[in-house]
Amino acid sequence: MDHVNVIIVGAGLSGVGAAAHLVEQCPEKTFTLLEGRAAVGGTWDLFRYPGIRSDSDMHTLGYSFKPWTQAKSIADGPSIRDYVNETADEFDIRRHIRFDHKVQTASWDSTQSHWVLTSNLSDGSTTKISGDFLFMCGGYYSYDDPHRPEFPGESRYQGQVLHPQFWPEDLDYEGKKVIVIGSGATAMTIVPSMTQKGAQVTMVQRSPTYVVSRPAEDKIANTLRKWLPEKWAYAITRLKNTTLSGYFYRQTRSQPAKTKAQLLGMATANLGEEMVKAHFTPSYNPWDQRMCLIPDGDLYQSINEGSAQVVTGDIETWTEQGLV
Repeated sequence: MDHVNVIIVGAGLSGVGAAAHLVEQCPEKTFTLLEGRAAVGGTWDLFRYPGIRSDSDMHTLGYSFKPWTQAKSIADGPSIRDYVNETADEFDIRRHIRFDHKVQTASWDSTQSHWVLTSNLSDGSTTKISGDFLFMCGGYYSYDDPHRPEFPGESRYQGQVLHPQFWPEDLDYEGKKVIVIGSGATAMTIVPSMTQKGAQVTMVQRSPTYVVSRPAEDKIANTLRKWLPEKWAYAITRLKNTTLSGYFYRQTRSQPAKTKAQLLGMATANLGEEMVKAHFTPSYNPWDQRMCLIPDGDLYQSINEGSAQVVTGDIETWTEQGLV
């Protein structure tokens, strides 16, 4: 059984970042990344649904040691995947990765004072590795068995049913009517993206969520990069964004009613009072649950153009042609 100082589970954004820190700060330590799939990138390599993107700016989601240099701060999935892969190559991390190693167990051996991990390989065999430290960087949801609620009457529906996690790359939805169930971050991404390619989309939600529009490009960051070294511009932008985000969160805690009024006011300016009251006014305070980010108001634009609509309420049943 092989032994290393550090075992990292996952070769996505977090796992590659952890490995890069080990290379820089602990060059004398040995480490291995166990990756269940055959590629670097994690979430950003797995998901292929329309419009896949971050819902955090890349100046804070990105690594502190590797500047984000693209114009768009709210980045698309392929760009983030490239960013993670570039980091893996720059720090020579790829040679430390064991691909197609799906971790099944992680046990602490008190007699040896180290961790023992068992992984299933793609050929059906199993393997073990031990390590002094264990970094769990595998995310918080299942790649193979995502949440999939069941609905009354679902078996009657005659159309195609898809889960975003298993999106077929050759799917043709141009000119088709589409129902998206839910109004979380994934829905906020899929709906405007599908309308841009000719689909007529209805987003069905049980209850409203807070939606915040912000520019996809950070003008201050892009201006700073023209005049300052990349690392300086990135560090300043990162500090700006973390400071503003922290301030906004504290405002939601100390002045929830005022913050809610401000958020609803911004939504009303884009959609009108009637639409916001019916579909974009949550019953809870800002940041009691996670809020959704939309770049450049793309969801609002789709709604205003009539290519997207929102329905709020409980789903009673599926029918042959849709939902009730």
